[in-house]
Amino acid sequence: MADRQAQLQVDSRARGVRPLWEVWAIAWPIVVTMTSYTVMQFVDKLMVAQVGPLQVAAQGNGGIWAFAPIGFILGALTVVNTYVSQNLGAGTPGNGPKYAWAAMWLSVGAWVLLLLPWAACLPWLFSSMGHGDELLRLETGYGQILLLGAVLLLASRGLNHYFFGLHRPRIVTLAAIVGNIVNGVANYVLIFGSEGFPAWGLPGVPGVPAMGLFGAAVGTIIGTAVELAIPLAVFLGPKMHRELGSRRPWRIQLSPIRDVIKLGWPAAVQFGNEIVCWSIFMSVLVGMFGEAHMTAGWIALGYMHLSFMPAIGFSVAVSSLVGKYIGAGQPDIAVARARLGLALAVVYMSICGLLFFVFRHQLIGFFVAGKDLSPERAQEIITIGGKLMICAAVFQTVDAFGITYTGALRGAGDTVWPGIVTIIFSWLFIVAGGWLMIVTWPQLGSIGPWIAASAYIIIYGITMSWRFETGRWRSIKLLEPRARDAAQVAPIGPGPPATDPDAAVRDLAESMVDPTAPDSATE
Repeated sequence: MADRQAQLQVDSRARGVRPLWEVWAIAWPIVVTMTSYTVMQFVDKLMVAQVGPLQVAAQGNGGIWAFAPIGFILGALTVVNTYVSQNLGAGTPGNGPKYAWAAMWLSVGAWVLLLLPWAACLPWLFSSMGHGDELLRLETGYGQILLLGAVLLLASRGLNHYFFGLHRPRIVTLAAIVGNIVNGVANYVLIFGSEGFPAWGLPGVPGVPAMGLFGAAVGTIIGTAVELAIPLAVFLGPKMHRELGSRRPWRIQLSPIRDVIKLGWPAAVQFGNEIVCWSIFMSVLVGMFGEAHMTAGWIALGYMHLSFMPAIGFSVAVSSLVGKYIGAGQPDIAVARARLGLALAVVYMSICGLLFFVFRHQLIGFFVAGKDLSPERAQEIITIGGKLMICAAVFQTVDAFGITYTGALRGAGDTVWPGIVTIIFSWLFIVAGGWLMIVTWPQLGSIGPWIAASAYIIIYGITMSWRFETGRWRSIKLLEPRARDAAQVAPIGPGPPATDPDAAVRDLAESMVDPTAPDSATE
């Protein structure tokens, strides 16, 4: 009888929160964070496009092949959110900091053992693709610079997932906005140097050499360093240490590292494998049709990121909510929150798809207008890109299903099955399907591989929806039995974050307060 009463108390606490408000309150800071990344990447690409279309292709190739091994590690780090949110729901948030430290130590180890050796391999990789000398020089240099600073990116993302899982995403939002502003300013200064960009009416910085594409890579690292410093200051600050003991587990501990690897390796394979397939798709398959097709493809992908990354924000929010309610022993509420997050993502991505279709030529033309290109060459890129934007428009709505439900499954700890499906589908459709389209219908040009990639996204979205709705994940138990028992009487966790726009800045200031000060114990 007592157990039943405790369970009813948990149910009433969950029902006391307005569902849509709870989803939105968690989601909006994460969506803003992801949108901030996307806008900055878009502006980076736009700045680089002012240097020349070859630099756009080099930025895309160098960036995606540098990101390929990074993607494996980032995929593994996403499960930090799962462990932290489930412990939050179970009423044991003090177990969370050890997973943040595990993420940071994994980041350092992967950087030394994997990413630095990969940087040395990039010249061989690009030369084996048969790229021209200038393209080879640019894409290699850009990728190597990004890899040298990748340890900052990995540590930042691991710490971000800790705050997402703790349902305190606002500090990450603040860090992303500040870091991306710094990134944008640094990019402008380093790309254009003392020359500036008169076409935009912007002056240069005297004495600074114009680094072009390489300046964009250095600017990205500078912005990432700032983005890491802000949440790290909060994590190590006296307030969070007093509340959760955040500094205590700083030494290397094998147990949480094993936990992250054990649950995270399928997510690592899923994310990293997909990046590899898209890298082959853009650099090899699309690259077979020449630099105009490659440039148009990277421009189209830039617009896709404007819809994809905010949807990732909804996915991360759903993962946090699903993890919290599963940790609290409330899987039915977890399902309801996942469906609400899906609805928000579907609305957003459907609007993006409509805009992609209606304004496809204008959107591509924005990147090539006014460049040192012949009218014929510019029109060729616009025509190709317009066709690719139709593909992107077609799969936007279904892509929301795949993105959101993948996050929901990860929050539940279901990572193996989605990882295996991603490997099979991505190689079957993106790589093999793309190659088959080239061989069978070469007259389609690069639109052939894009049709195959579109089929992948649509089928993947349907499959992930089926997996989540069947409820196979309900049998997965990540927490220790003692923690699961505690969840029956523990609070579900803090309510939705406040929407006060100054709250993130206030949180940062409060986190640095001396705990011995008279008011330090107050919130």
